[in-house]
Amino acid sequence: MTTPGSDHLPNMGKLGMTKVRSAAVAGTFYPDQPHHLQSAVRTYLSPDGNNANPTNLSTNKALIVPHAGYRYSGGTASYGYRRWIPLADQIRRVILLGPPHREPVHGIALPDQTHFATPLGLVELDQAAMTRIEQFDFVYRSNSAHQLEHSLEVQLPFLQTLLNNFTLVPLLIGECSFQLVAQVLDLLWGDDETVIICSSDLSHFHPDQQARDLDQNTADLISAKQPTLTSQQACGCRSINGLLEAARQRDLTVEKLHYSNSGDNSGDLNRVVGYGAFAVG
Repeated sequence: MTTPGSDHLPNMGKLGMTKVRSAAVAGTFYPDQPHHLQSAVRTYLSPDGNNANPTNLSTNKALIVPHAGYRYSGGTASYGYRRWIPLADQIRRVILLGPPHREPVHGIALPDQTHFATPLGLVELDQAAMTRIEQFDFVYRSNSAHQLEHSLEVQLPFLQTLLNNFTLVPLLIGECSFQLVAQVLDLLWGDDETVIICSSDLSHFHPDQQARDLDQNTADLISAKQPTLTSQQACGCRSINGLLEAARQRDLTVEKLHYSNSGDNSGDLNRVVGYGAFAVG
């Protein structure tokens, strides 16, 4: 559940047993002032923000969206999130997977906290779901892995703006096979009130045309539900591969929604990062 206005968050004493993971990249990856942040996200999600069709719900169980600074990848991410606009009252739980950038993770890392914070407020973590997947010996708790990680955090303001009431299961996917990730997703899959997000950028630091060619090949593999992506193709390859395996087992479809790269906004075409949005359902 979200609580608007984290500039007025209660102190730890008033929260009692609440343990909050503070925002780490507010002011760098996205605006740190609540008004400016919500205005930016609403602009991305608005009908004039892009040409995505929010009424097309043929694919709505899961999204693959990028996690760079909003200046670079926010527009592409919004092509995914707009698919969930008609589902804002239905979605009650979000399973959020992303790669660790700051600390190695061997398996899947959960935080030992009760809430994640952004400038838009608190997001409650689903403690029961997190405890349930600890039955797997490759799932463990690590606040340090989550503390400075941006791949999950940058998705939260989109979710806080879009959804009315939800809880979160944040998963950092480290060295872990796609079969094991698919097992965790299977346990958490739930009904239509549960959705899944894989947070991932695509290729990194190639010239523009080379990146576009590489990323098109990656998009083809994702659309074909081939769980063979490597870290050179997508930094969140393990999350995506696990989702693709789960989708293959359920005979779901994958739809490419949008592609861009950092050069589209920075003007630097010599070393770009690729961004893709995909829907699964």
